[in-house]
Amino acid sequence: MKIAVPTVEGKLCTHFGHCQQFCIIDVDKDNKIVASQMLTPPAHEPGVLPRWLGEQKVTHILAGGMGVRAQELFAQNQITVVTGVQGSPTPQDAVTAYLAGSLQTGDNACSH
Repeated sequence: MKIAVPTVEGKLCTHFGHCQQFCIIDVDKDNKIVASQMLTPPAHEPGVLPRWLGEQKVTHILAGGMGVRAQELFAQNQITVVTGVQGSPTPQDAVTAYLAGSLQTGDNACSH
């Protein structure tokens, strides 16, 4: 499993399309984090980020908010999207909580 978390200043970015970087976290079959890397995405244009993250072999995305069109593009590429992540956790904390089934989520923070 490879989980992408959009970040700003090292914490979860509340809006997927406005992030500075993505933390890409590799998780093994035992649900243990085995590696992570920070990647700077290409310029935000419609459809670019879903394609780019697919090229990175991402299987899941944890985000505060994401537009409907982006969610549709990820679904077409069999990438699981979790929106409404609460607070500003570090990417590792968000992934650890997700894997444990304790990630706090609410409404999608994006309205478009």
